[in-house]
Amino acid sequence: MLDILDRARERLACASDPVPCAVATIVSAQGSVPRPVGTSMLVGADGELHGSLSGGCVEGAVLEACREALETGRSSVRSFGFSEEDAFAVGLMCGGSLEVLIQPFAPLPPGAQSPLGTVDDPAPAAYVTRLPHGSDAPRTVAPEGDDARRPARPEGDGADGPRAVLLAGDGADEVRGALTTLLPPEMLEAGSARVAAMLREARTGTLRLPAGASTIALFVESRIRPAHLVVCGANAFGQALVEAARPLGLRITLCDHRPAFTDPTAFPGAEVVRAWPHRFLAAAAERGDLDARSMVCVLTHDPKVDVPVLATALRLDIAYVGAMGSRRSDHDRRMALREAGVGEEALSRLRSPIGLDLGAGSPAEVAVAILAEILAVRAERRTVEPLRDGSGPLHARSAASG
Repeated sequence: MLDILDRARERLACASDPVPCAVATIVSAQGSVPRPVGTSMLVGADGELHGSLSGGCVEGAVLEACREALETGRSSVRSFGFSEEDAFAVGLMCGGSLEVLIQPFAPLPPGAQSPLGTVDDPAPAAYVTRLPHGSDAPRTVAPEGDDARRPARPEGDGADGPRAVLLAGDGADEVRGALTTLLPPEMLEAGSARVAAMLREARTGTLRLPAGASTIALFVESRIRPAHLVVCGANAFGQALVEAARPLGLRITLCDHRPAFTDPTAFPGAEVVRAWPHRFLAAAAERGDLDARSMVCVLTHDPKVDVPVLATALRLDIAYVGAMGSRRSDHDRRMALREAGVGEEALSRLRSPIGLDLGAGSPAEVAVAILAEILAVRAERRTVEPLRDGSGPLHARSAASG
């Protein structure tokens, strides 16, 4: 839901012409699937589509389910799985299975509180939905073939519809207060603790809570601040890296101490800082602007800049530190870092020369090579090979529920 939340709010809250919408959200996934749990697709009553759940495999069936929800005003959770008997049946050709929550939303009267919040709300830490009552039943095998179109757990006449809350923090009191609308009093303490744990770990998935002879299912979608990419060097390579990294949803900072090179208009999508990179990095770490997911790319190719900023970066607990330069430059730079007091264990974390060996030459190509290495490091891939030479699943196998 969080990936299309702003768009849904805009459509429903448009003062001149509000549009009813249905939102389809992946709430559970098993096996190899193309998109992660939490991915949503919006269908407007006027026919507008926004987002994608599978890149095409099940979009047609999901579209029909959303149109049905808009007509009936009823929510449901539907299952889609691979059919070996009929290669053209509705399902995931990658072999996995999805459970998708279909929710209709209608514009509310003036003054009424929307479960989507308002467009002025800050980015939430989480969106928590109590799934329809049918979703509290034990998990069933995903239907195949034509049966993939049927509701996996249709609501009965007395079933609870989905209710949702936005959370702006993961504090115990905040979570407990928000969940009072979703959970009965006797379940509030235990349920709040489990939801808060998911938020602290930035996990997304379906949480099943025992409720007598049945269960209550909460879908918890977490969002934390983007990982921070710091690019040192206001040159053609820095410009290309900022441009290539923009679609990845990162917080990007371009840092260079030279005023003549740091025109913010040359680096759209990045915060441009005019400062010596090592001083900026130390201050950012002190402010808490860097964490274990942060990345630093040093593209200045100037020893008086490279050595101080790399010495600072390699002492921080961050995910990636890379530096551009030839193998001779790398050798000389490592010697200078040792003289500056950087130990061998820290030096072993330095990705230099920066990037994967893709035969890159131009700034745009080098940017691709750098980002490819960053993705490999984030995925903990010690070696990288063509997909065609592998044998495992292309997508991570997961069943995000608990």
